[in-house]
Amino acid sequence: QVQLVESGGGLVQPGGGLTLSCTASAGTLTSSTIGWFRRAPGKELEAIAAISSRGSVTRCVDQYEGRFAVSRDNTINTGYLQMFNLKPEDTGLYYCATYWYAPAGSGCKRTVYDTWGQGTQVTVSS
Repeated sequence: QVQLVESGGGLVQPGGGLTLSCTASAGTLTSSTIGWFRRAPGKELEAIAAISSRGSVTRCVDQYEGRFAVSRDNTINTGYLQMFNLKPEDTGLYYCATYWYAPAGSGCKRTVYDTWGQGTQVTVSS
């Protein structure tokens, strides 16, 4: 069974950037869609974007376009969330998750994801 590990979180100043990684410590991500989610303090889990096994990207929040970008490298079993121009409201616990199959257009629906990482904290503060 796939086990996911996120990394790359930390403290960053407003306007800065971070790249989060999602790696499979067991199993493979090659055939799975990778989704990225965020839980901001006091808020519900929010879907950010997803990338299919073939690299097709689904953006779940239009306002994040240009600031958040997802990618993957199947040769090293890793997905990425690049974040630019971070704002204090981007603070939160970021998760990656995967699913193998779901109907088209499901990338932003957290209920289709069956494997989740433990999350990595991102804090945007001066």
